[in-house]
Amino acid sequence: MEVAIKIDSRKVKPGDTFLALRGVDTDGHQYIDKAIENGATKIICEEGNYEVETVIVDDTLTYLINYLKENYDREISSLKLIGITGTNGKTTSAFLLHNALNKVGKKAAYVGTVGFYIGDKIRSLPNTTPNILELYNIFLFCVEQKVEYVVLEVSSHGLCRRRVEGLEFDYAVFTNLTQDHLDFHKTMEQYALAKQKLFHMLKPNGIAIVNADDAYKDVYLLPENHNITYGFQSGDYQVIKHHMNHIHTTFTYRHLGKEYDVVSPMLGDYNIYNLLVTIVVLTELEIDPETLLSVIPTLKAPAGRMETVPYKSNNIIIDYAHTPDAVEKIITTVKPLTKGKIFVVFGCTGDRDRLKRPLMTNLVTKLVDYAIITIDDPHNEDPNQIVDDMIKGLKQSNYEVILDRGKAIARGIELLQENDILLILGKGHEEVIIYKDQRIPFNDRKEVEKYLKEKETSGANM
Repeated sequence: MEVAIKIDSRKVKPGDTFLALRGVDTDGHQYIDKAIENGATKIICEEGNYEVETVIVDDTLTYLINYLKENYDREISSLKLIGITGTNGKTTSAFLLHNALNKVGKKAAYVGTVGFYIGDKIRSLPNTTPNILELYNIFLFCVEQKVEYVVLEVSSHGLCRRRVEGLEFDYAVFTNLTQDHLDFHKTMEQYALAKQKLFHMLKPNGIAIVNADDAYKDVYLLPENHNITYGFQSGDYQVIKHHMNHIHTTFTYRHLGKEYDVVSPMLGDYNIYNLLVTIVVLTELEIDPETLLSVIPTLKAPAGRMETVPYKSNNIIIDYAHTPDAVEKIITTVKPLTKGKIFVVFGCTGDRDRLKRPLMTNLVTKLVDYAIITIDDPHNEDPNQIVDDMIKGLKQSNYEVILDRGKAIARGIELLQENDILLILGKGHEEVIIYKDQRIPFNDRKEVEKYLKEKETSGANM
């Protein structure tokens, strides 16, 4: 079952209704003629007069949101929605929770950065949080598949651009807030308030789950909500001790006076935070502790999240970290596990927050032995300008610039000697580099594997 309205003229079939949405980069009114050519028999728009039935409304997005609620809310009412927001940890926390729910017999879907999953991957998605029409189509499919829970990454852009407006959540989770997207939000306060919108969207019996260690926690601990907290420093679920080696992380948390020991193959304090989200939700769903604690060790992060490729005595780690906070966390996590040197390949995204660029480079060059600066997604910016921003005022000299990301990765691998670590940061699971209007196929892990295979082949032929 699908919603009986289309917003993409390319998907219009004879007899369909086409609604013209005004977006950030495109205006659906420009595609009305194409929609009619493809067979649309009804147009909903804000202006114009067309040869088929035409309905003029003040705001097509508002019309769409109301239409979806009125016509499909009953259809999707059986779904329990879990929204997760925060600068870092959204993807991993949501993906882990989705997998854990399925493992304890509660059929769950995941919607977010790495795609749409019901256990296995269904398809990729264009945004971390899809538009409201795509979400309803996903929800309708979930109902057909007898899904009980949908774990949804809710981005600040998605909240501001009304991609989840009108939805009601059973759980709202806040992971953390660190500098990112200030090109869009302008200030950290506005960024924090954008994410707060999710916590006004809980059902009357919904639960807010908030990281008690975060400086912005009070923004999300709304008095009208049923609030549950987690963290190291304090919380209803509090970590009281933890330890990490190169194989696994162990930690003990206290809840309602009882202590529970957890083992996970996922490394780092930040992954303890990610796992705590799953622990809180499953406990609130009354999953017995024995089952819960047996599931946690089986959970793995999604692709591109601290993904490791062994190379001789070295490790190459691919990670999506692209904010100063996330970059610092992954470097400080691997540092005590490294006998040799740490090298990093990274870049900064174009058309995004320029203020964080020198912060990132200063941080990286201070924390690691050597850095290779390259492109990330330049979008519409000159890559040379991005690099100039990154190295502005930089005092350290332990870096070089190689704009070709493939050559930068190759250079990073060439630098490895014995018991070293190469971190390749910023793109993680992504399959393309976005440059102007091009989407150039590229994946960090595939690039590593291709280079290692070529190196092995050339060595064998010598």
